[in-house]
Amino acid sequence: MKLTTLRLHDNEHAAIYAPHGLVTIETINRSSEASWPITITGLLISGRLRDLTDWYREGGEHQLTQMPAITYGEANFAPLIRNPGKIWGIGMNYVLHEEELKDVALDEEPVGFMKPSTTLIGPGDAIILPTDAGVITAEAELAIIIGKECRNITEAEAPSFVAGFTTALDMTAADIHARNPRFLTRAKSYDTFLSIGPQMITTDEIPEILDLEVATILNEESQHRNRVFNMKFRPWFTVAFHSSFMTLLPGDVILTGTPGPVVIRNGDKVECHVDGFEALVNMVCISDKTYRNIRK
Repeated sequence: MKLTTLRLHDNEHAAIYAPHGLVTIETINRSSEASWPITITGLLISGRLRDLTDWYREGGEHQLTQMPAITYGEANFAPLIRNPGKIWGIGMNYVLHEEELKDVALDEEPVGFMKPSTTLIGPGDAIILPTDAGVITAEAELAIIIGKECRNITEAEAPSFVAGFTTALDMTAADIHARNPRFLTRAKSYDTFLSIGPQMITTDEIPEILDLEVATILNEESQHRNRVFNMKFRPWFTVAFHSSFMTLLPGDVILTGTPGPVVIRNGDKVECHVDGFEALVNMVCISDKTYRNIRK
């Protein structure tokens, strides 16, 4: 099942992808006399995403084709979720070539950082460059969205605690980080420095996560790409690892690293492409005022 979050009448509503467009959960509730939470966050926190997935598999997918939909061209996407309890990122996670994986030390651990929820934007929103931060980079990443509370789980158990995956663009104030590695959290924390969406795909829709390719695209030219297989710390290990020292909650986001960053400047268009997912696209602006003018 593929879900998204749409802006409708100044509110945000979850919707499911169907052949003829996007069917909101609110529409599903009216059409089938159901009572699903109408946001992805609500579905995750209530624990009802699994029930909705079962409904979709057991005939709901066909029922959607009979319901009113918002066409893809009319859709106004929002961030998939709001105010996740935790946003955790991993750095330096890819090797360039498969043979390099054998050189990863057995005792090596992920390089991690956290980002505040105030960094979140959605597809089509502007990445706003701070005027005092110097060089800014953007990194395309595959992101994990936690579906159920977990602590001290194994790698084998991890898939059952993940709601799904999405595309992400993670921004960094590179000059600030370069001054001192300890400044990484500050360099990652500016407003608009994390875009996620437009699509969350549930785990049952992805046959093999390691086969996916992630690409950073700048101004419609591919700059970096790599396969999830070439991660030093792969998605299921990553979930288990983080659960070993903190409780993961529904809606938490884990960024799995990038095949490579690009420097972004005013007027650029930066994208995250992942096999099987709708592309995540954001423009780059120097101020919110500039962004408002572009939107007009």
